Amino acid sequence: MSNQETQSQLSSSADCLNSVPSVQRITARSAEIGGTLPVNRVLPTRQRRLIGAWCFLDHAGPARFAAGEGMHVGAHPHTCLQTFTWMIEGEVLHRDSLGNEQVIRPGEVNLMTAGRGISHTEDSLPDASALHAAQLWIALPKAQGDCPPAFAHYPDLPRWTADGVEHCLLVGDYASRSSAVQVYSPLLAIDLVSAQGGPLALQLNPQFEHGILLLDGELSIGTEVFSENQLGYIGCGHEELKVHLAPGCHAILLGGEPFADEILMFWNFVGYNKAQIAQAWRDWQAGDARFGRVPGYTGQPLAAPALPWRG
Repeated sequence: MSNQETQSQLSSSADCLNSVPSVQRITARSAEIGGTLPVNRVLPTRQRRLIGAWCFLDHAGPARFAAGEGMHVGAHPHTCLQTFTWMIEGEVLHRDSLGNEQVIRPGEVNLMTAGRGISHTEDSLPDASALHAAQLWIALPKAQGDCPPAFAHYPDLPRWTADGVEHCLLVGDYASRSSAVQVYSPLLAIDLVSAQGGPLALQLNPQFEHGILLLDGELSIGTEVFSENQLGYIGCGHEELKVHLAPGCHAILLGGEPFADEILMFWNFVGYNKAQIAQAWRDWQAGDARFGRVPGYTGQPLAAPALPWRG
């Protein structure tokens, strides 16, 4: 999915909260992608730019639409990041400049590594009538920022039920289980669904900062109640998070080691300084081979907004 915001954003983990007993509340703001698809943007915000290497988080939908009127995101570029798509409802066709074509369906993950540069499109299938997904970006460490682009599809992920809650391990290691999703930083992501509701004790890595995002329903952390499109942030130094889930609650727990590199985000680019972002911007505007072309795509590529500084 494409980021339509035009301001550059400097991001680091310098504001990571260590051993703070309270939970920071972050409320998503409204945005729009692919024509008319409503999204709720949770990261980055003024309050918090990163959770580990997770640098961007959109909750897309849930949306209903007529056949042919779903999400359509034209060819656009990325650098120095991985796009991570978790499909909850609907079907979307991913196509990229490496020649990959992959339909992602509910319960599956698409992971695209941009590295030095890639372009892609995303389209709801012609007969699709719904879409509900979470899309995140993972900042690549500076040492891997110029790696070759790649794409992987993960249809099978570890699933289990504990304390009446359905767990799906999207990224990382948890409860003696491991996800096969390949990332370049120590990270965690778990999808949590509770039909009946009730208490749940989540084991945390004290070296990680964490966030729990409500996709549907409500949950409580102590006396704090969080509702749909709100995220509770927990700094490093905690080994357990006790929550109480309302019936029908659906949430994602994210975590990661505080990110060591300072990054700059502009449009769909991540970089480590303004010069790097400006060069990617010029290359995209010039149609440089760095970003390739998406086979079979006949539309116009998305135009990059003007740089907010002299490039």
